[in-house]
Amino acid sequence: MNIMTPRESAGTSEAPQVGDHLALDLLNTEARNHGQTVDYWATDEDVRQWLVRQGVVTGHARGEVPTDLLLRGRELRAAVREAISTRKAGGPVAVDGLNHYLQAYPTSPLLRRDDAGGLLLTRVGRGDGAASLLGPVAEAAARLLVEADFALVRQCEHPDCILWFYDRTKSHKRRWCSMAQCGNRHKAAQFRKRSHAV
Repeated sequence: MNIMTPRESAGTSEAPQVGDHLALDLLNTEARNHGQTVDYWATDEDVRQWLVRQGVVTGHARGEVPTDLLLRGRELRAAVREAISTRKAGGPVAVDGLNHYLQAYPTSPLLRRDDAGGLLLTRVGRGDGAASLLGPVAEAAARLLVEADFALVRQCEHPDCILWFYDRTKSHKRRWCSMAQCGNRHKAAQFRKRSHAV
């Protein structure tokens, strides 16, 4: 399979955030453009920037980026893709790959104040390196696998799109990763088909 970086694809350099769930946006760091797979992660820094955009890592946390973040991020993405695809198909999910990331993510409780001065009990990562950075993503994937209504976990219906999303619309009839992108491409193709038939 030929995989391009976003710079080579002449597309945006940021992965689309259309999944409406952290685990699905993880899968969407790989997309398709004109039949070519586009990987939005080419460096450790690309992964860190994605984690910042997702709110997993704070933007001001500019410590040294782990040198294995890209490798570990891609491994986690593959494990989550396999688990979600298998769960969506109704098969038994292999949990070892995801458990590896969950077990490498030690956390502890932290009591802090919210913006209004109230108290919040949260959990914070206590490890170093890629496991700490990717741990919240692995946990989000595990929660999706356990708690989600998988009838609402879908892939875009456009034949050239591989993006995933969680359908949170009121009618639960969402078909496209983005109406502005794949929905309009489908409508344009249907219009061309009807115009040529006349």
